[in-house]
Amino acid sequence: VQLQASGGGLVQAGGSLRLSCTASGRTSSTFTMGWFRQAPGSEREFVGVSFRGGRIYYSDSVKGRFTISKDNAKNTMYLQMNSLKPEDTAVYYCAADSRLILSSIYNHENYDYWGQGTLVTVSS
Repeated sequence: VQLQASGGGLVQAGGSLRLSCTASGRTSSTFTMGWFRQAPGSEREFVGVSFRGGRIYYSDSVKGRFTISKDNAKNTMYLQMNSLKPEDTAVYYCAADSRLILSSIYNHENYDYWGQGTLVTVSS
């Protein structure tokens, strides 16, 4: 499966952005899909994940501000980011895997498929 992430940009603190991740090759409904982010000099960090069955989990740092949704008809996953903070600045990646279990979602090494990343910059 190929993943294409888009929607990044420059936004002021407190603003909103919506990222998209479109899957091709196989339908997104057959995969668990997630978002990670990586700031300069930092490790790749888990943001959230949407399981095939519909369960969604978020990191504590974004819970209540970010929302993951999926449109299976469009093979697309979205990340709605509200109340953005400068510390949300990072390259955001979408990822997918067909075999994830709950205990494995936080480690980026457990995802087989990755999009190219889209840069989100939040100014103070």
